[in-house]
Amino acid sequence: MFVARIHAIAIFVAATVVTGYGSQNTPAWPPGLQKMAEQSPPLPPAEALKTFSMPPGYRLELVASEPMIQDPVALDWDARGRLWAVEMPGFVPDLDTPEPNPAPIGRVVVLEDTNADGTMDKRTVFADGLVMARAIKVLDDGVLVGEPPNVWRMRDTNGDLRMDTKELVTDTYGRRDGNVEGNANSFFWALDNRIHTSGQTESYLRLKDGKIDVYKTLARGEWGATQDDAGRIYRNTNESALHVDLVPTPYFARHPNLLRTRGSYEPLDDDAVNTVWPIRPTPGTNRAYQLGVNRPDGTLARFTSVCAPLVYRGDRLPAELYGNVFVAEPAANLVSRIMVEDDGTTLRARKAYEGAEFLASTDERFRPVYLANAPDGTLYIADMYRGIIQQRISITTYLRDQIVGRKLESPTGLGRIYRVMHETTRRDDSPGPAEASPAQLVETLAHANGWRRDMAQQLLVQRGARGVTETLTGLATTAPDPRTRLHAMWTLDGIDRIEPATIVKALHDPSRDVRVSAIRIAERWLGEPNQPIRAAVLERLDDGDWAVRQQLAASIGALPAGAREPAAVSLLERYATDPVAVDAVLSGLRGSEAAVLEGLLQGSAAVEVRRNPDPTGTTTPPRKTADTGTPQRETAIIMLSALIVRGAQEATVQRLFEWTADAARDAWQRAAMMRGAEVALLGAGMPGTARRNVTPLPTPQCPTCPGARAGPGGESAFPPGARGAAPGAAAGGGGRGGRGGGPALRLNREPAGLSALSARGGDFGPRAAGLLARIEWPGKPGAAAPIAPLTPDEQQRFDSGREIYKSVCQACHQPDGRGQEKVAATLLGSPLALGPAGIPARILLNGKEGPIGLMPPIGQVFTDDQIAAVLTYIRREWGQAGAPVDAETVKTIRIQTAGRARPWTNDELVALAAAPGGPQP
Repeated sequence: MFVARIHAIAIFVAATVVTGYGSQNTPAWPPGLQKMAEQSPPLPPAEALKTFSMPPGYRLELVASEPMIQDPVALDWDARGRLWAVEMPGFVPDLDTPEPNPAPIGRVVVLEDTNADGTMDKRTVFADGLVMARAIKVLDDGVLVGEPPNVWRMRDTNGDLRMDTKELVTDTYGRRDGNVEGNANSFFWALDNRIHTSGQTESYLRLKDGKIDVYKTLARGEWGATQDDAGRIYRNTNESALHVDLVPTPYFARHPNLLRTRGSYEPLDDDAVNTVWPIRPTPGTNRAYQLGVNRPDGTLARFTSVCAPLVYRGDRLPAELYGNVFVAEPAANLVSRIMVEDDGTTLRARKAYEGAEFLASTDERFRPVYLANAPDGTLYIADMYRGIIQQRISITTYLRDQIVGRKLESPTGLGRIYRVMHETTRRDDSPGPAEASPAQLVETLAHANGWRRDMAQQLLVQRGARGVTETLTGLATTAPDPRTRLHAMWTLDGIDRIEPATIVKALHDPSRDVRVSAIRIAERWLGEPNQPIRAAVLERLDDGDWAVRQQLAASIGALPAGAREPAAVSLLERYATDPVAVDAVLSGLRGSEAAVLEGLLQGSAAVEVRRNPDPTGTTTPPRKTADTGTPQRETAIIMLSALIVRGAQEATVQRLFEWTADAARDAWQRAAMMRGAEVALLGAGMPGTARRNVTPLPTPQCPTCPGARAGPGGESAFPPGARGAAPGAAAGGGGRGGRGGGPALRLNREPAGLSALSARGGDFGPRAAGLLARIEWPGKPGAAAPIAPLTPDEQQRFDSGREIYKSVCQACHQPDGRGQEKVAATLLGSPLALGPAGIPARILLNGKEGPIGLMPPIGQVFTDDQIAAVLTYIRREWGQAGAPVDAETVKTIRIQTAGRARPWTNDELVALAAAPGGPQP
């Protein structure tokens, strides 16, 4: 069947002779809205090239098309300049095939241009038989392939470009039954020699001395990752075009009780950046039935499936593009250009054009899903070229009718790869650096093309090229281009030949990007006693650059106890009004929170900070009299107090409440500590948590009215029980951490200081009473009955549920269960999550429409045991007291709701919960 399909595709392509250049229309630009026919038949590549609109001087060239390439979803280049692609023919091959599609039909292919005419003419299948593979990184001695939940290191041992052996690197890379679009993806080797990932995975990789290790991070983004010249990682998700790691995300995985992670996956977008300008009507977007999704002229108003961010770092397109971020929007058939600028306090983003896009097509089947820098200095685009681009679980009846009515479901198995060109472009056709000597690779670190600089660094690190240490050391401090100095430093770090003297010099480099990287690399020595580099790093406390202080805030956590605390106090006293610096510092203070708080209460970083306070909770730090405080100290005290309460360590929390109740203490300090407790227990707003400039869609009169998200057209096209229905898991997306507010605090004895403060009245009395209502202790008057412990079977269920939640749920609901604004509701204290077991079981089985967004019916891919496990976890984690859920309950609800075709609404669920006896069973 597969051979016949390829033969048919070949006949389709042969109908039109295509050159690598093709021809494109060159109308006035911006072109405005083009009138289109109701149908969108597939176009041969030569005709498809005529549908593109670009700014004057730019054009696309066809690099490859079917059958040379089919269903491409990820690209990479090897050191010889050969193009590697992951093909995903299993993505929604038709409307009847369940998902995730278990068919082993995915491939990794290698494309070559053997006659140097700019188009690919040789295809080799490196590996096949893959199930929904989606990530690739070509190494010097093998290939990393992501096939959730597995990461494989594949090798060609005889030089025929076909995989002969493979070894498992990890089986924690997403889930086999995870959703198609948000599952683990990306292997991006960045400046720091870490291989960063995206989607539903909490790990990154590092290859060192031939071994690949897996490290902990936080799930971020949905599809794709990229970096700028400074090594900052960018990702995005669905409706949010651009997020950046101002501070590397792995830092924030250090502390389990953080209430927020500002600086990780920091949004750079707003309404203006997220606005899109298609040049054709876009009725075939999944929620176009909803009011405000499309404009009155029928075009998509804002991103809905933005993905594949790429910082262009090539040298053969106009210099105006260098450092710009390009993002793909397959639903609107376009690629957008975003300019990122430093305003002196942080990074800001803006669209490059007013009312236009860098690349837009009138061909509805143009589906850009991956962008890549290239050895030739240009930018490449992978086009899946198909009608269906929405995963099957999320297809609404509206979109299904669009697909069927306009015959978009076939053909599949097509695909194109394009190259962005300009009238001034002369491609770099020099060979890749595969055969370069170590000395030649070092020279390449100064190349104008970022791809070649990156590849040279990667090869030097992978080959352990220690023989060029002296040359690299000289470049790290004397190269005229700061980009070269950065690559030299990180190469030395990657081969373990970096010296403290080199970093001390770099800490005073005129380039702030070099200083930032120097601070990171210096962490390898910060734990050593009497190491002079520690003082050199701490001198950066007076550095006026925002990026330097944010990195320093994160790196303080690498200091040993005793040095870490006063350094944290010093930074917080200076910069605590910067929320990114605050969260970066807090991420490294696990176990030191109380000591740093004491230092701030004392009001001087020079005082000796106690690392091990009296465990009885009776000690009180010295106080300054008539202390008016500063905004920085007040903010820091609020956030530290919240973190202490969140940690629920008995002695430390009791001490905090005693200090809060101490009338001899300065009132502003007491108010700040009180506010911190309110952040942790009552959901009070945190300093530095500003709302983004994102305008909500218009609100119809009712949730089920025409134009509402649950209105006509919003039903699931493939509800549970439908032929072939097997919806997948919830989409990933990452986030910046939840906001405050959580479960009741459980203590072993009454917080006497807080109780006395409540009884005393005054300004603090009512606030203390509000906190006491969220605190439990043995013998508390009016407290509920003690919570029964879990049985061994229930505990096992809880443990299994934790893993399911981490893989599937926490990208939206977050590790702390607190959800995300406009994305997912909090699970803490939720009457639906903690109500009768039949309520949350229905939500998982059928989905839920709510004021925040759509909860898809993710339970359909799980067994009754798995659903019971994740519900048990949700209801008993984070201090919650909900009853465990068993598989028999889920089975009964599944039978009762088998015929339901659309998600539940809040009103329906509330009514069920309020019914006599509650929902059955």
